[in-house]
Amino acid sequence: MAYQQGHWQDQHWHDQMVDPAAADDGAYVTGWTISGLAVIATIVAVWLLGI
Repeated sequence: MAYQQGHWQDQHWHDQMVDPAAADDGAYVTGWTISGLAVIATIVAVWLLGI
């Protein structure tokens, strides 16, 4: 089996999941806000309850 140098460097491939959100994408901002608040709430709950 021959090794193809640079075969993993496909310049034509594009994944939309890694695109930045548009400035007016409210669902994106809302989702990250809820996620962040849930993480903070979990950390505070663990801290206060001593779990």
